[in-house]
Amino acid sequence: MEGSGVPARVRLDDVGMTPFLKRVTLFSSGGPFLEGYVLGIIGVALTKMTPDLGIDDHWSGMIGVAALVGLFIGASVGGWVTDLIGRRKMFVIDVVTIVVLSVLCMFIASPVQLFILRFLIGITIGADYPIATSMITEFTPRRYRSISMGVIAAMWYVGANAAYLAGFFLLDVPGGWRWMLGSSVIPCLVILVGRWSIPESPRWLLAKGRVEEAEAVVLQVYGEGITMDDEVTATKTRFSKIFHGTYLRRVLFVGIIWLCQAIPMFAIYTYGPRIIGAFGLGEGRASLIGELIIGTLFMLGTIPAMFLAESLGRRPLILGCFAVMAVALAVLGLVPNAAMATVVICFGIYALFSGGPGNLEWLYPNELFPTDIRASAMGVAMAISRIGTVVSIYVLPSFMNEHGTGPTMLAGAAITLFGFVVSVFWAPETKGRSLAETGSPEFTGR
Repeated sequence: MEGSGVPARVRLDDVGMTPFLKRVTLFSSGGPFLEGYVLGIIGVALTKMTPDLGIDDHWSGMIGVAALVGLFIGASVGGWVTDLIGRRKMFVIDVVTIVVLSVLCMFIASPVQLFILRFLIGITIGADYPIATSMITEFTPRRYRSISMGVIAAMWYVGANAAYLAGFFLLDVPGGWRWMLGSSVIPCLVILVGRWSIPESPRWLLAKGRVEEAEAVVLQVYGEGITMDDEVTATKTRFSKIFHGTYLRRVLFVGIIWLCQAIPMFAIYTYGPRIIGAFGLGEGRASLIGELIIGTLFMLGTIPAMFLAESLGRRPLILGCFAVMAVALAVLGLVPNAAMATVVICFGIYALFSGGPGNLEWLYPNELFPTDIRASAMGVAMAISRIGTVVSIYVLPSFMNEHGTGPTMLAGAAITLFGFVVSVFWAPETKGRSLAETGSPEFTGR
């Protein structure tokens, strides 16, 4: 029995880290990994499938955005369904669906078929975000939540890098693009095996009045002597609860900071080709190595943020990071033709400090809402962020072509600064608090 050595009379929110909790964190991070992988691999695969399928510019754009639109829908609906029927059912069904859809992608014969399958994959991955983050939050003790959510943030970049590696090795293989599209089956199966034995969230069971089942899960996972938190009572799930009073302000706060981190990130990515080109990594397989370097920088930024959120606190972390990120973008905007050293330094600073908001946009929605609407709130916040992603993909290139690099970077700095201002007024401090306290409508975080 895992966790059988935990001392008697320990609250669920105060247990120590166990192998089981590490497994929950690792395999719950599968959703972000798969999004990074799916979005990364399509860019590589399109270069090879275009002549085979006769893909024109219209369908190239449609295929590129299909998964993102699906993510928006999946996140919006998936959270609500998860709050209604439970975490574990969706936790498993979701991955099985992605396996089936990924296999079908290998046999497409037209752009329309690929668009439909990518859209459905997007819905499924989008639904997984609120499912998985709720699982992590409801099993993980308070002092490890920022680390667990930081792992989720990092796994997006790990997935993207894995896609670039797969593309690197399959790029020149005959019909390799089909294997690229189907390659997501491999991580899906690993994730499915890892998730299969994870039980239902005891907090969700308690919220549904299933007390005996909740206590059985706690006994199975942690052993004897664990007291259930009193923050969860049998409550009817009402999706509309998110859009009233304190919870409306909280979901707006999380959605805004997510947008303010996501949109400028796409702006800074426009410097990617310039940077990797300067190091001779601008074409073919070499460009994939450059993308790996960029993704690794952003991933590294999530690591110190995992620990600073606990030692420094959530509020100082998000304020400090937004401020530094805004300055880095402003420098790139005011000196658009800066020396390569300046560009690399500013890019590196932005990428590393983006880990603060990048981690907290996962952590905040899971701490600021009670169990009965936690997944729904996470889904809404994530859906808002994906609106920003779609807008960025379509608006930023044309904005840059019309106004130039400098104004584009300054616009990114302004958006980041807006995130800073919103955080000054609305960012709460949840460090060291129980979910009972942070999810309460009376909690102010001050």
